[in-house]
Amino acid sequence: MGALARALLSILLGFLLASTPGALGANPGLVARITDKGLEYAAKEGLLALQSELSRITLPDFTGDFKINRVGRGQYSFHSLDIHDCKLLGSTLKPLPGQGLSLTVSDSSIQVQGRWKVHKSFLKLQGSFDLHVKGISISVNLLLGREPTGRPTVTASGCSSHICDIDVDISGALGWLLNLFHNQIESAFRRVLESKICEMVEQSVTSDLQPYLQTLPVTAKIDEYIGIDYSLMEPPRATAQMLDMMFKGEIFNLTHRSPAAFRAPAMNLPEEHDKMVYFAVSEYVFNTASLVYHEAGFLSFSITDDMIPSDSNIRLTTKSFRAFVPKLARLYPNMNLELQGAVVLAPLLNFSSGNLSLAPHMEIEAFVLLPNSDKKPVFQLSVATNVSAMVTFHTGKITGFLKPEKVQVELKESKVGGFNVELLEAFLNYYILNTLYPNVNDKLAEGFPLPVLKHIQLYDLVLQIYKDFLFLGANVQYMRV
Repeated sequence: MGALARALLSILLGFLLASTPGALGANPGLVARITDKGLEYAAKEGLLALQSELSRITLPDFTGDFKINRVGRGQYSFHSLDIHDCKLLGSTLKPLPGQGLSLTVSDSSIQVQGRWKVHKSFLKLQGSFDLHVKGISISVNLLLGREPTGRPTVTASGCSSHICDIDVDISGALGWLLNLFHNQIESAFRRVLESKICEMVEQSVTSDLQPYLQTLPVTAKIDEYIGIDYSLMEPPRATAQMLDMMFKGEIFNLTHRSPAAFRAPAMNLPEEHDKMVYFAVSEYVFNTASLVYHEAGFLSFSITDDMIPSDSNIRLTTKSFRAFVPKLARLYPNMNLELQGAVVLAPLLNFSSGNLSLAPHMEIEAFVLLPNSDKKPVFQLSVATNVSAMVTFHTGKITGFLKPEKVQVELKESKVGGFNVELLEAFLNYYILNTLYPNVNDKLAEGFPLPVLKHIQLYDLVLQIYKDFLFLGANVQYMRV
């Protein structure tokens, strides 16, 4: 992979992936922002890779005829040109408003070694030379866009290169040969080297960077049921001090995708530049996940006696429920029970300054398991609770943890007379707090990935909660392989 592909993509664009065209006027579910500090780091890392790429430029031979006073006519050849040292000492990467990025390299030099040969009549001379090319500057624009599929694109535009000075040291101290070089060869050498530099940059963008961008997935699998849409909604936005990328950020069912029932809210991102990169993750991302799980029936559950912890004093049997529902034990002696529950509506995560919460509402129906394998409905409950949520940000993933308050139980319907709801509430609290929510938290601990490419490591992580979105900041390190 070429230098620009490795450095500018993996260090800069590689911070991020991006999102599909949404409905007209739709807001992104996720925004990724590279600050001037991030661009500075990208330029520094890109310089190292570009330096390695320039050292592999192949230079052509220079041949021709000459006529010099006191020497006469002859032929010359400068051949076997090899770049053996390349130093790029300064670079800047700045947003190009409305287009993409502008890369400038300055204060750079290249050393070239080669052989020279002169043929005049029957006289043949040859030797070696060292060439020091100083004051090299390179400028190129990287125009960023998006395909209809939502994949990002990049093209090189307006590349220019300039060389300030060339020093040559020719073995043998042949003054006339030095004059020959400066009078007839130097300008041609400048033109060729400047052209080769831009040719290498443009070829790297076309053959390395753009195909590599095409390998970026527009979706990522979260688990066996759901994925997240990371396709670009629009080309990256370059402003005076930063580069923003707009993601759809929608969770969807892997087997049956349908449009989300609501749109993402607008996010007003704070103007922060302490970190290299920021991610704004809308409540839309989390709530589309809740919607998909609910529509697929994954927010339903069933509780049977074999699922109750062995140390529980209460079993899911009519005998054990004698204290709650006396008539139940009389009508159905020594039989097992099953509780079937479901969240009534997809629970939506609420974002307020510094806090995350949700208020799921469940309905639970109890069944007696009859000897003939039939199920007899006996009562229905309404269960409500408030849940506080915690979110963590580490190793390129967002993970969560739910901390519920005690559930509140209301009897909706009973086919076995009145009973002690308070005792049943205690039982449900025990099960939900000790079994149901721990299982949910185990799933949330798996998290979902942020759009970060391989070889990129995030560190110095910060997380803030704003109205309607999470704001995540990080510095970036490119892990060379």
